[in-house]
Amino acid sequence: MLDRERRIHAESGLTQLDHHWHLSGQATSLTLTGSQKYQGLAIAGGIIGLWLISLVSLLTSGQSLPIVWMALAILSQTFLYTGLFITAHDAMHECVIPQHPRVNHTIGFLALLLYGFLPYYKLRTAHWQHHQYPASDRDPDYHNGKHTHGLFWYVRFMVRYWGWWQCIGITAAYHFMHRVLAVSELNLVVFWAIPALLSSLQLFYFGTFLAHREPATGYQNAARANSIYRPVLWSFLTCYHFGYHNEHHEHPHVPWWGLPAIVQIQSTQ
Repeated sequence: MLDRERRIHAESGLTQLDHHWHLSGQATSLTLTGSQKYQGLAIAGGIIGLWLISLVSLLTSGQSLPIVWMALAILSQTFLYTGLFITAHDAMHECVIPQHPRVNHTIGFLALLLYGFLPYYKLRTAHWQHHQYPASDRDPDYHNGKHTHGLFWYVRFMVRYWGWWQCIGITAAYHFMHRVLAVSELNLVVFWAIPALLSSLQLFYFGTFLAHREPATGYQNAARANSIYRPVLWSFLTCYHFGYHNEHHEHPHVPWWGLPAIVQIQSTQ
C-alpha cells in the first residue's frame, strides 16, 4: 500500500511536506516554525475533544432541552461530526502533525472510528486516487457518468465506503450505550444518529457535489474543481473551508485552516 501511495504522490507532482507551505514554487509567509508545527495537532485534538464533550453532555441530558435549543444542539453536533471527518482528511494529507507520521495517521484512524467506524486506510487510498484522477471515471468519489443527479451521486458516494464492519460497529455501539450505559433511545437517535447523517450530507454537498460538479461551461482547471469564495466565517461554517476546493487540490499539503490564507495570497498576486 505504501509503495502505491508513493507512486500516486509522484504522479500527482506532490512532494513530502517539510513543514513549509509553498505557493507556485515560492515559499510563502505561511512557514511553520516552533510551536506552529503542532498547531494542526492542537486543532485536531480540540475538534475531537469538543465532539466528545458535546456528545456525552447531549446523550445524558439533551432531551430536557427546549425544542429550539435541541435543534441548535443537533446543528452544532452535526458541525462537530463534520470536523471529525475533516480531521481525518487532513491526516490523509499528513497535515495534522506531519513530523510524526504514525501519530498523524493514528489520529486520522481515531477520527473516522468515532465518526462512524469508517476504514481510514481504505479511504486514504481512495482519496489519493481522487486527487490523481479528479472528476473522472477513475475517481472513486465521482458519479458514474449516467446518474449525475445529486441524490444518485450521494447514494453512490455513501455505498462505496459502507460495509458490514460499519453496520456491526454502529449496531454494537448503539446497544452498548443503550443497554449498558442506559442512554435513552431518543437521545441516541437525536444526538448521535441524526447529526452523523446530516454531516454526511454536508460533506457530500459542499465537499464533493458543489466542488466537482461540472459547470455548464466545462471544467476550467486541471483539478476539475470549483471554488466558491464565501466570506471566511461562512466558508468555515459551511464545511471547514472546503469551498476553496481548487486551492485544496493545488496545495493538498495545506491544512483546512490554512486555505483562507492561500486564497488571500493568490488574490494579491
